Amino acid sequence: MSGKANDEKLNYLIEQLAEIDAKGLRTNIRSLESAQGAWLQIEGRRVLNFCSNNYLGLAGDKRLVDAATVAMQEYGFGPAAVRTIAGTMDLHRELERRLAAFKGVDDTITFQGGFVTNLGTIPALVGRGDAIISDELNHASIIDGIRLTKADRYIYRHADMDSLEEKLREASGKGYRAMLVITDGVFSMDGDIAPLDQICDLCERYGAISMVDDAHGEGVLGRGGRGAVDHFGLHGRFDIETGTMSKAFGAVGGYTAAKQPIVDWLRQRGRPFLFSSAMTVPDVAACLAAVDVLEESTDRVDRLWENARTFQSVMRELGFDLGQTATPISPVMIGDEQLTQTFSQRLFEEGVFGTAIAFPTVPLGKARIRVMISAAHDQDDLEAGIEAFARVGRELGVLKA
Repeated sequence: MSGKANDEKLNYLIEQLAEIDAKGLRTNIRSLESAQGAWLQIEGRRVLNFCSNNYLGLAGDKRLVDAATVAMQEYGFGPAAVRTIAGTMDLHRELERRLAAFKGVDDTITFQGGFVTNLGTIPALVGRGDAIISDELNHASIIDGIRLTKADRYIYRHADMDSLEEKLREASGKGYRAMLVITDGVFSMDGDIAPLDQICDLCERYGAISMVDDAHGEGVLGRGGRGAVDHFGLHGRFDIETGTMSKAFGAVGGYTAAKQPIVDWLRQRGRPFLFSSAMTVPDVAACLAAVDVLEESTDRVDRLWENARTFQSVMRELGFDLGQTATPISPVMIGDEQLTQTFSQRLFEEGVFGTAIAFPTVPLGKARIRVMISAAHDQDDLEAGIEAFARVGRELGVLKA
């Protein structure tokens, strides 16, 4: 077959790419030329990093790098097997024990990433004859995990407890074997926190299993960054926490922290655990080092919140709309997709790396620059970033001149 014929087969994709270009919806992916930190080298330029999920500044921390290096000298790099055959090293079990203690749960099971964790956990727990009740703004990994099940699906309005109870009441009258209520702990695009205390009360009232994806609560909320369940004091009541180690922990990997029967079942039926090679040695070692850091001191968590409050306060005083955030996530709302892309480009030219977030990550007409302040930033960094936002905001008419 000729190359031209091959191209014709792909016309439907070419046309759709042209369409998202015209609407300002194509994601501009920049390549980093340095380690993660408050400042980055990108395309030969030194720019202020305002958009990574490196909440606590651990991604480039020497302790994590050293721990990974030492572990590789002893264990090599890759596990070369799935966990259930020959891929479970004592490092994996140590991490699972340490995370269980840190989270205050019976046990944890680790997966290769946060997205994979939800894909492995949700379909293993519910299926035909069960019901899933999900917040309408839940993360894509939850949505895709739900799609992999044969369970009936109910969607409740975002963080609306009347809507959740309505769905629970409807589902409870249908004789399901199990009902699973799922929510993000912190909603990553808006920074608001799910009312886990009220969700827990409703789940207990209707006999539903409670599950929270705490990807953006880990290392941020709770005592020393122990997460959203700790933040609300729900230990022993909330059934399942899933999380990632690619954000505040500064490494990569995911886990489910839960009551013992749930973790035992996932070791038997969690498909990524059964059919995909285990987390690599350096990743596990780095995660263990990150747990050490969080257990030793709350300094980084405290500094993260101090920086976030400073940034958000000044940005609001300038007139920027940061939505309803209650966490260090700072969505600078722009609205129009093309304008947001231009805003992001101008920020980069001013020395600030702030990626434009648009559909399908957020709804059409709600594009934004999602700023992620970290514990690695200092006061000078914050001032430089705010000044750049003010200049670009006035130039583009987002702020009054």
